[in-house]
Amino acid sequence: MDTQVGVEVGGEIRSPAPSRGRKRRAFAWVLAGTSVLWAFFRLTGIELTGFGTLLSTGTPYALLGTVVAVLVAVLARARWAAVAALASVIGLSLVVVPRALPSEQPVVDGPSLRVLSVNMRFGRADVGSLMALVRSARPDVISVQELSPRAVEGLAAAGLGSLMPYDHLEPHYSASGSGIYSRFPVTPLPGFAPGDGHRMPYARIAVPGAPPVELIDVHTVAPLGRDLGLWRDGLRSLPRPDAGTIRILAGDYNATLDHAEFRAVVGQGWVDAADATGKGLVTTWPAGRRPPPLITIDHVLVDPRVAVDHVSIHDVAGTDHRAFFTALRLPAAL
Repeated sequence: MDTQVGVEVGGEIRSPAPSRGRKRRAFAWVLAGTSVLWAFFRLTGIELTGFGTLLSTGTPYALLGTVVAVLVAVLARARWAAVAALASVIGLSLVVVPRALPSEQPVVDGPSLRVLSVNMRFGRADVGSLMALVRSARPDVISVQELSPRAVEGLAAAGLGSLMPYDHLEPHYSASGSGIYSRFPVTPLPGFAPGDGHRMPYARIAVPGAPPVELIDVHTVAPLGRDLGLWRDGLRSLPRPDAGTIRILAGDYNATLDHAEFRAVVGQGWVDAADATGKGLVTTWPAGRRPPPLITIDHVLVDPRVAVDHVSIHDVAGTDHRAFFTALRLPAAL
């Protein structure tokens, strides 16, 4: 009789470890998926809660990230991930790259108006540094945010009154103080901003040889926490372009061109001076630190009948904003 002997087989059954190629393709898809989501939200204008509003400021950097995503997908031989990432590159390029390209300006033959906008960071900006910029740039109008009573006294003692004898000031010891200084006569206009937000002085400036010119010193609150709604209200309260008046909105918007709310303001007919001159990607905040400024939240918006001749961004000691200077050409008075 045959006897069958059972053989016992020991050990574990293990699944084969994923190959490096599979890991690389998975990583490529993570990057591609993130790129697609970012492009989707930016192109549709959807901003999820307050965090989404803050996150959207990183869109120019996200464009660089989508380029990296394409390269990773190509190296990982993940064809469709590369296609998805490339589509994101194209979509984000359409909204970011034009800021670095100058646009055509209207032909006007009126007087020039040189506008300087600066946030003084609770009035702590170095007065000597700011006055040096004023003397070199020779602005006709200065729009000042976070203007404190002490800063007003410091600027007066430094001789700003001899250079800019007219003003409309609303100083305050908190961040809400603001003011307009001018070489030309100034007439204050009724307020329009939300009462619980920052002060935004509004004035008519008598520029020789030009039609009526109105300047708004813009300073909306930062879109943080409960102030998100107030930030929206501040942007939505800004005056629109008017056929009978040349309006200029200069200041700290706490908003970039990647915020849907700010784009809605520009879409009313305004021209962003930096964007029009190919300097829309020059960053303005936070200044005076390491790393250098990361985002662009200081803007000058002008009537479409105004030509933007020049834009430059300047460091001022003691403040976390870079100053924004622009030389404008106004239509001639009728």
